[in-house]
Amino acid sequence: MPDFANAIQAAEIARPVSPARLLWRMAGLAGLFAVELLLISARTPHFALQGAPGLAGLVFSLGPWKIRLLITLAVVSLLFWQVRGRDNLEQLSMESAAEPIAWRWLVAHFAAMLVFVGLTVVLFESRQPEFAANLLVVAWTLAGATGAVLGAFAFLPSKVWRALLRGTGDVWAYIVVMVAGGCVLATLANPLWQPLASWTLRLASLMLHPFVPGATVNPAARTFGPPNFTVEVAPACSGYEGIGLILAFTTAWLWFFRKDWRFPRALLLIPIGVATIWVFNAVRVAALVFIGAAGAPDIALQGFHSHAGWITFNVVALGTCLVARRIPWLTATSEESLSERRSEPNPTAAYLMPFLAILAAGMLAGALSNGFDWLYALRVIAAAGALWYFRGTYRQLDWRVGWQAAGFGVGVFLLWIGLEPLIRSEHIGQPAALALASPGMRYAWLVLRIVGAVVTVPIAEELAFRGFLLRRLVSADFESVAWRAFAWTPFLISSVAFGLLHGERWLAGTIAGMVYAFAMQRRGRIGEAVVAHAVTNALLAGYVLATGNWQLW
Repeated sequence: MPDFANAIQAAEIARPVSPARLLWRMAGLAGLFAVELLLISARTPHFALQGAPGLAGLVFSLGPWKIRLLITLAVVSLLFWQVRGRDNLEQLSMESAAEPIAWRWLVAHFAAMLVFVGLTVVLFESRQPEFAANLLVVAWTLAGATGAVLGAFAFLPSKVWRALLRGTGDVWAYIVVMVAGGCVLATLANPLWQPLASWTLRLASLMLHPFVPGATVNPAARTFGPPNFTVEVAPACSGYEGIGLILAFTTAWLWFFRKDWRFPRALLLIPIGVATIWVFNAVRVAALVFIGAAGAPDIALQGFHSHAGWITFNVVALGTCLVARRIPWLTATSEESLSERRSEPNPTAAYLMPFLAILAAGMLAGALSNGFDWLYALRVIAAAGALWYFRGTYRQLDWRVGWQAAGFGVGVFLLWIGLEPLIRSEHIGQPAALALASPGMRYAWLVLRIVGAVVTVPIAEELAFRGFLLRRLVSADFESVAWRAFAWTPFLISSVAFGLLHGERWLAGTIAGMVYAFAMQRRGRIGEAVVAHAVTNALLAGYVLATGNWQLW
């Protein structure tokens, strides 16, 4: 009998362990943290700390949009982990599979998070004296960090984390620089706002003068503009935050890809990035005044002002680093290799460009809106243009559809409506701007909104999440992955990513992503997922128009 048991144990040891076991553990940990943060942040009145002294004011200054940006940068950084860390995936997966989840650490994690929640309530819902508030912020930070560490050790033992850091080389340093560096530099740059505001004011006024001759400048008050629309160059408009973020981004990018650059020439990208982000910020301020002076103050203040900063940072960060890689004078790659790289087709572009086109058009439409998305047509046009451009690639895909796809779409619609009471979102009737518009304009907008929801959005999102991401999580050569290939980790991660795209309706979105993935993989046809998605969106559109639940749109 012992010999039989030993044989079974030996067989278990000899059985190859899939790297998916490690990824499964890490996905579970990420899911736990995501759910906890969503639940806590949903009930946290962030603006309660506005104007608070000391560390509490620092917590407010590092507001939600910055945290989302830094988390996004960290996630992008983790994608580079495959470059350095995938060789030891199997060994790490074996080590993690050898030990079960440590429940005692998980219990300790929940205890620390309860302390964190209690301190969150005290910190955000009651104003404390500065000294007490500083101590509270320190305790709050320690509780959150302790909870994160305990949760990490519950899912993976400490030796796996150490091996993970060793195996990934300097990727961890890249992540730390991107997250901590961006946060710290944006904060440390705060004292620069006064001189930057003056210089930004001068440059923006020079840019504006040819278009708005009547604009005046008040250096003492840091205001400028014509009599009908004057703005103040406040700290947020001076550009110091963008400078701090671009410093962190460019420095980390150069460090991570240091073998690809010619130093010290490549260091010029740092001052170029800083100067570019500042000039672009001055353009943003001048454009803000121009839009307001032209008779659209609502668009200037409600749309452009809140979205243009994001657009500026994305354009400068991506442009500075990605365009620079094509300049032989800066890169260590030969000009022949660069020419060959440019001529090689990018297999991911056909799957991602329609979705990215919708995101970019949405940012532009938001920047030019006055609270209502009158320019939704830009998303439809952008997606349609990308789909037309890559139409040759799409001809090779299987667009056949069975009647079951429509059934999946109906099921997701019923699920979506059934989960809506959990959101506790306020009922929103037809927007006033749409109701007051002329019938022709109202019907034209509704038609384009329905076309986008039923045609371009399902195609673009299914190509991105099911056609690309789900298969990319299986293999770097995603085109070699069969459309019917199933693995739990890619299935869940791609579905959760799709769910998070839908904000507070992330749970319904995640389940919808699972259904659409199942619809595609059941027969290996992308058309099944697209039609299921389109049916869901069509039914939601009809439900919104019939019941007036515009919050669903």
